[in-house]
Amino acid sequence: MKNKLVLIAAVSLSLNLFFIASQVLPNLIQRAVPAPVASNGSVNPPAWENNLFDEINPVSGYQINAKFGKLGPRMVKGGVIDLKKFKDIYTRSGQTLTPELEKILEQESVENIVINRDNSYFLLNFFWAVGLSNKSQILDNGEMSKYGGRADLGNFASTGGWTLSKTEAMNYYSSDNLIPLNPAQESLVKRVAENIYRPCCNNSTAFPDCNHGMALLGVLQLMAADDANEDEMYQAAKYFNAYWFPGNYYDLALYFKETSGKNFAEIDAKLLLSKKYSSASGWRSAKNWLIENGLQQEPPKQGGGCGV
Repeated sequence: MKNKLVLIAAVSLSLNLFFIASQVLPNLIQRAVPAPVASNGSVNPPAWENNLFDEINPVSGYQINAKFGKLGPRMVKGGVIDLKKFKDIYTRSGQTLTPELEKILEQESVENIVINRDNSYFLLNFFWAVGLSNKSQILDNGEMSKYGGRADLGNFASTGGWTLSKTEAMNYYSSDNLIPLNPAQESLVKRVAENIYRPCCNNSTAFPDCNHGMALLGVLQLMAADDANEDEMYQAAKYFNAYWFPGNYYDLALYFKETSGKNFAEIDAKLLLSKKYSSASGWRSAKNWLIENGLQQEPPKQGGGCGV
């Protein structure tokens, strides 16, 4: 009888440890991945996950009505992108900067921009440089500007963390009129940016203190310059965020599917991107609901952290 009780206690302890590991380890792993784990910034999910993963990160990508134009060559010439350093980060991670992507940095591009699994990491770094260096009222007079002088501004992940320029990042902060915007367009970008959050923190895109916020700011500015409307900008941000945070948006897509029966494409973009869902606290709340209801699934690994 005594041996039987010991066996039961051992089994019970093992099950409890397994349960704890299943809840904690996935989140630790997500936070620990510092760079893309594959050329597409994600991993191939199990077959039963494919449908949901394909909803948040469509294989065909997501196209916006905006072009790179001469942004790449201008940033390389201006120094906010050091081409050698940019290539080196791919070499260090065991990847290759493809000729197609390298061409965007060196030549004018007239093709509409498409974000997909293969180029999401490239676009994160590319638009990080755009958002950082483009002359912007959000950078000059917004939340970022309230943090003391330029030395303090240089301590954010989106500023001090940008190490791919010729000289220190703050030399390029809001310094180049890459994407000229009229007052109405500036106002549109600010209004939309204030309502878009990201799962790595509780700040909006109007406070772009990390690479994801700064990069999305650059995307919104480019779209505004091409006369995109508010709905188009929210829709684009929905998919750019999902490619940059595949694990978090897998959870959010599953949450909406279970609570409202909606597929990812059907979720209102402005609602999804709000602080209630897309901030770190909002995503965690949705994640906890999935766990509490026994609906948690293993999401794809994150594409990267808040650095190059």
